[in-house]
Amino acid sequence: MKLNFQRVAILIALSFFTLAATLMFAPNVMLADWGLELTLSVSVVCRRAAALFAGIAVMFFLARNAEPSPARSALTTGLVVSCLMLTALGGFELAAGHVTPKILIPMSIEVMFTLALLRVGHRQ
Repeated sequence: MKLNFQRVAILIALSFFTLAATLMFAPNVMLADWGLELTLSVSVVCRRAAALFAGIAVMFFLARNAEPSPARSALTTGLVVSCLMLTALGGFELAAGHVTPKILIPMSIEVMFTLALLRVGHRQ
């Protein structure tokens, strides 16, 4: 299967919709894997983050057929920066002992999204 922007955008959209739904309706599933407790405050932050992830999912789904352009480059660059920051933060929290090694799963996904976006971001 050839890697192209459309496939990567659809995969990102599906992944981010799933993440948004999990954060909105079952944040304890993900948080428990990371060794974190679900409190009222954390629950509020999870629901707000869910809205952001849902918005990113919609943007990538609607842009899935976009030709190379400054707008498509902005989308890919923005998500690459976000994924790299999330990966770095995950590594920091793991090194500090704040989360369990299961944080390596989303960190790996973030790195894969980064590499995929860098590969297809400016190609046809």
